[in-house]
Amino acid sequence: MSGTILPTPATKAGREGLDALLARPGKALIGLDFDGTLAPIVADPEKARAHLGAVPALAALAPKVAAVAVITGRPAEVAVRNGGFAGVPGLEHLVVLGHYGAERWDARSGELSAPEPHPGVAAVRAELPGLVEGSGTWVEDKGRAVAVHTRRAADPQAAFEALREPLTDLAARHGLIVEPGRMVLELRPPGMDKGVALSEFAREIGAESVLYGGDDLGDLPAYSAVDALRAAGTPGLLVCSGSDEVTELRERADLVVDGPEGVVRLLAALANRID
Repeated sequence: MSGTILPTPATKAGREGLDALLARPGKALIGLDFDGTLAPIVADPEKARAHLGAVPALAALAPKVAAVAVITGRPAEVAVRNGGFAGVPGLEHLVVLGHYGAERWDARSGELSAPEPHPGVAAVRAELPGLVEGSGTWVEDKGRAVAVHTRRAADPQAAFEALREPLTDLAARHGLIVEPGRMVLELRPPGMDKGVALSEFAREIGAESVLYGGDDLGDLPAYSAVDALRAAGTPGLLVCSGSDEVTELRERADLVVDGPEGVVRLLAALANRID
């Protein structure tokens, strides 16, 4: 991908964000979702793996910027394993913020830090089987959250809509919230989202520009965080890993690329452009 051309954002704010990133890359934060952004969406989330070009592109880009943060609802160690991020030369500036920032894995040290799980997750885990029985859905236990996937149901969208209210009620009874996504409803503790994780990490490293790339409804808080940073004077670029399933991000993005393949091309183009 050495000849990849760097695309031009469609908005003035996006162009200013890209210009700031290129002008001072050593002060730039690259924030990226995992599933649907670095990794193609698959029917079985356990089989999701980063695009083959993702790690080489990240390894080329990460040493040239302040940091790369993979921000995901998955456990950090799962994202590290499925992404193939551990022990890769060039990824010393990469961190994985798992469970929407509740967990953190640092590539430089290989260390994982995480708080105790919310007690409501265990309660929800015990009640879920009876609630979703016969729906054709699949329950993913994330340790600090539980996700109900409807992609395998006979009618995925109908199953998604039918389960949304009862799962919201179940979550509320145990002090959790429901995070909707691409044919998935995740029950997780409140208080952390990708926007909070992105904002706090940007503040921690003193980022002077921020790029965030995502594909799903769970990435909207990160988009809002970039909007808030831009309003406060920190340039930002919003990238959408485009799909036919979710249009909200496409409508808000400064730059839309063609799924994980397009994201990898963008990362490679940035690495090539930065001296």
